[in-house]
Order: sequence, then C-alpha cells, then structure tokens
Amino acid sequence: MTIERIETKQRMSRIVKHNGTIYLCGQVCSDATQGISEQTQTMLDKVDLLLEQAGSNKEHILSATIYIKDMEYFAQMNAVWDNWVPEGHAPARACVTANMAREALLVEITVIAAEINP
Repeated sequence: MTIERIETKQRMSRIVKHNGTIYLCGQVCSDATQGISEQTQTMLDKVDLLLEQAGSNKEHILSATIYIKDMEYFAQMNAVWDNWVPEGHAPARACVTANMAREALLVEITVIAAEINP
C-alpha cells in the first residue's frame, strides 16, 4: 500500500493518494477580491482540475468539508455548489464557519474522493 504525494512542499501536498482514495489539500479561490459566488466557482474549478490530475472527478467525491468565513454567505455559496454537483452524486458534506488564512478569503474546501481506476 503505497502513499503517493503529488506537488509536495514542506508544509503540505496538493494531492495524496492511498489505496484508491484521493485527498485534496484545502482549495481557495483564484481571486480573493471577488465576491462569494465567484470565489466559490473558482475554488470548485480548482477541485475539478486536481481531481482530473489525480484520476477522478466530481462524481466520485466521497466527502467535502467547506469552511466559510460567515454564514451570511451560505445561500450564495450553496447556489454555486448546487449547480456544480452532478445530480445523484452529492457527497457527504459539512460546512462550518472558520477564520480564514487571509482576510479576503470567504470560502475554502477540502475533498476526499475515490479514484476512478485504482
């Protein structure tokens, strides 16, 4: 049972694969000057790219944890999320309020997914 670490730096790996399971590090938006809808969309776009790189896709997400700066953004974030998640493939999910690493960040996500062909 090998652990594969992809794009590893001192603090973290962007992707870790083990035994057919893919773990993504926390993903944030591309442009923190944007509002919650744009931040959520670009964050999910990054998840799509990383899952593809790891041999999976959003239909194979097992679990997602969403960290949101303030629950006032919850409905807007969910509108983007609901359009992104394929019908019938909603993962187990939690959403919590969190202090963000940078003041301008409004949302972050961590994802665990199954590899398509382990």
